[in-house]
Amino acid sequence: MSADASPQWLLLVISLPTQSATARMRVWRGLKALGCMALRDGAYLLPAGEEREAALREIAEDCTRESGVAWLMAVVPRAETEEQAYRELFDRSADHAELRAAWKESNRGLAKLSAVELARLQRKLQRDFDALRAIDFFPSEALIETEAALVQLNRRIESLISPDEPHEVEGGIARLDPAQYQGRTWATRKRLWVDRVASAWLIRRFIDPDAKFLWLERPADCPKGALGFDFDGASFTHVGDRVTFETLLASFGLEQDAALIRLAAIVHQLDVGGEPAPESIGFEAVMSGARARLDGDDVLLAEMSTVIDSLYAHFQRVPSGTRT
Repeated sequence: MSADASPQWLLLVISLPTQSATARMRVWRGLKALGCMALRDGAYLLPAGEEREAALREIAEDCTRESGVAWLMAVVPRAETEEQAYRELFDRSADHAELRAAWKESNRGLAKLSAVELARLQRKLQRDFDALRAIDFFPSEALIETEAALVQLNRRIESLISPDEPHEVEGGIARLDPAQYQGRTWATRKRLWVDRVASAWLIRRFIDPDAKFLWLERPADCPKGALGFDFDGASFTHVGDRVTFETLLASFGLEQDAALIRLAAIVHQLDVGGEPAPESIGFEAVMSGARARLDGDDVLLAEMSTVIDSLYAHFQRVPSGTRT
């Protein structure tokens, strides 16, 4: 192949003093995180790319600061067979298989974990998958299999965290008159989590100030005269890509309130995922702590209503994107 043929590869050759054990470990971790393959001790190959080259250059500079030597070179294979040999070095099939095996092992103990532990595990699973996908430079069927396994495991976790979590339904959302929904009894599943507690707060704060709440053991226990929310078949539940909180906003004409929309972003992300809101981690931590500490959903709603009141007041005062 000619000197300007593509794709090019990057080769980093380094040598560090034998006494620099800490530096060696730091460099090795950096190379591993980038997905480099060792051709031999001190020689590391990586597919070319601006970001990868910049990262390798930083590692090279780290080596020279530690009194070592480093050479970063662009490499072009001389033949198709050589190119194929390079690509085969980056076959991540074994890594995918190892990750799926670890997930299979984790699956066996899911039922013993609390909701907070399950949510923490779910985030770790996603981080592990993202890290492997980032260095899978030549994706194969193995990536598809791992992605499918992650979807299945996430579904299992979701079923354990919220066994009666509503499924989204299609259709429009009718505009309702709040005057027709005063002094009503509203019902949802007990052991409140983010969408349910935020929806209950919204109902009492903006829709029905005299609302009474029933906390159901099962959705089937909902009385005929009660307004159910956040379960399959409820009066107010997930519609399209909206969670129950967002459905209530649309139903009662509250979507013009910018502070409520920012609250909705937190609820949506914590309930079904999506674009992270900066306040989500803090809200989830407070909710998890309150849920573990308090006995009963009435007490939990009272405490979390104060938290949401404060967030709402903050969002009214501070425009989106402003640092305080």
